[in-house]
This record gives sequence, structure tokens and C-alpha cells, in this order.
Amino acid sequence: MTVVSSKEFRARQSHYLRMVRSGEHVVLRSRGGRYRVTFEPTTEDSEEEQTDESARDVTAEICQAMKDWRDYLNGDEAKMLSWEEFLDAVQN
Repeated sequence: MTVVSSKEFRARQSHYLRMVRSGEHVVLRSRGGRYRVTFEPTTEDSEEEQTDESARDVTAEICQAMKDWRDYLNGDEAKMLSWEEFLDAVQN
């Protein structure tokens, strides 16, 4: 295992990345802590999966929330979440 400062890593980045690709362990030491540099090849499929997982239709969620609020104001309380349900929904 090789431990280097972040300054040294920036100066010889390609050298340390080659070490990681060949299977050696490289750890960066900085003021913020220690970080292990890892090598994980990606494919087009894995990149598409990442973008699909992170994509959200925020506009549709806001529109639905506005409709739910309008219904609540008109007396339909069934669509409103309790505080605990709201927190669970936000965290997921």
C-alpha cells in the first residue's frame, strides 16, 4: 500500500493511477482525511443505469403535490401525508 499526500498525487497523477490499475493500493492523505483510490471500469450499460436511477421527474412531482394541496383545501384530507409519512417519502 502506498500512502501519498494529495499534493504529490496531483503532481504525479498518471503514475499513481497506473499503479491502481495494476492492482496496487493507493491512499491519499489530505487535511480532509484519507481516501483510497479505486479502479472500477465502467461500461455504457453501467453509465446508463446510473443516469436512469438518478433521473426524477421533479415537475410531475410538484404538479401532483399542488393538486393534492388543492384537494386538501377543498376538504379531501385523504391525500395528505402525515408528518412521518412525509419524512419517509423525502428520505427515499
